Amino acid sequence: MMQKPLLKLALATSLLLGAYLGAPSAAEFKIAVVAPQNGPFAVLGDQVRQGATLAAGKLSIALIEIDESCSEGSGKAIADAISAAGATAAIGFLCSESLKDALPTLRQANVPALTLSVRWKGLMEDAIKEGSPLFRLAPNADQEAAKLSDVILRDWAGSAVALLEDGTIRGRELTEAIRTSLEERGLKPAFVDTFRPGQEQQLTLVRRVKAAGITHAFIGGDRGDVAVIARDAKSEGLSLTLLGGEAMRAADEPVPLEDGVLAVGLIETPQEPAAAALVAELTEAKITPEGYVVPAHSAVTILADAWGISSAMGTPVADALIGTTFETALGPVTFGEDHELTESPYRLLEWQGDRFVPVPEKTQ
Repeated sequence: MMQKPLLKLALATSLLLGAYLGAPSAAEFKIAVVAPQNGPFAVLGDQVRQGATLAAGKLSIALIEIDESCSEGSGKAIADAISAAGATAAIGFLCSESLKDALPTLRQANVPALTLSVRWKGLMEDAIKEGSPLFRLAPNADQEAAKLSDVILRDWAGSAVALLEDGTIRGRELTEAIRTSLEERGLKPAFVDTFRPGQEQQLTLVRRVKAAGITHAFIGGDRGDVAVIARDAKSEGLSLTLLGGEAMRAADEPVPLEDGVLAVGLIETPQEPAAAALVAELTEAKITPEGYVVPAHSAVTILADAWGISSAMGTPVADALIGTTFETALGPVTFGEDHELTESPYRLLEWQGDRFVPVPEKTQ
C-alpha cells in the first residue's frame, strides 16, 4: 500500500491528472453503476444514475448501468456483469442483499466498490477481513446514534431531557443506544417513555412530558409522529425542543412539521467549494439534488481522482482511495484504513419553512 503523504501529494496534482483522464481514460476507465432500474426502489436508482451521469459526462468516463434487484442471491450475477463489462470500479449498491454476494467476485477481479447506502457494519468488517475492496460513502450503523448523542451532550447540557421512542425495533434500538451513550458520559435523561406510533394526536404523551418539566426531547420515531407531537406541544403551550434522526427525511404530511424541529441527517445539496457551479449544472439538466444524486456524483469524481493517482503512481485504485482527501460535491471525503469515512457525514439540521437546512458549522 502506498504511503499517505504520497497520496496527498498526488491528489494535489489532480487537475493535471484530470487532463490525463480526458484521453486514454475514456477507453480504459469504466465505472459500473449498480442501482435498481425497476420496482419500488427505481426512483432511488434514477437518482444514482442522474448524479453519476452528470459527473461522468464532464470527465469523459464510460458508465455501465447494471440493474440491482435487491433480491437475495442476486449479487453474484451483478458482479459477473461488472467483470464482463471490464469495469475498473463500481458505485451504487443500495441493498445489502446485492452487495454481500457480489464481494467475492469483485475481490477476485480487484474491482473497488463504493456503496452509497448499505449501513451494515458486519458486512464491512467481513469485507476487510477477506481483503475485499469495499468502501462506504455513507454512514455506518453506529454513527447516527453517535451524532445524536453528541448533539444532546453539547447543546442540551443542563436541560431536562426526555427520550421518547415509538416501540418499533428501530426506534427502540436507536433510543437505547443514545441512552447508553449519554449515561456513560454523565447525562441521565430526566424522562424516558414509549408512545404508540401513527396516532392522530399525542396529547396524553405531551401532557406527561409537560408534567415532568421536560424542555428538550429526542424522539425515536417517524417524521409523522414528530410532527404530531410538535403540534400538540404547541397547542398545550409547551415550549419543547424536538430532535429526530434520519427518519425525519420523509414527506411533510399529513401534519406539517413545525419550524425549529431538529434532525440529524445527511446533507443532500452540493457543498463548497464547487456548490454554485454544480447547482447550475443540476438546474440546467433539470435534476433535483435529492437522495443519492450528490453522493453518486461524488462517488464518480472520487474514483476519477483515485484512478488518476493510481495510473500516475502504478498502484491499485483501492490503495489510492485510502488516506486521500478528495474534494467532492459532498465536501471533503477521506476513507480510513477500515474503508469507512473518517468523518461522520451526519449533520445537525433544522426545519425552516419547507425544508431542512444545516445548522451553521460553528455550532456543530
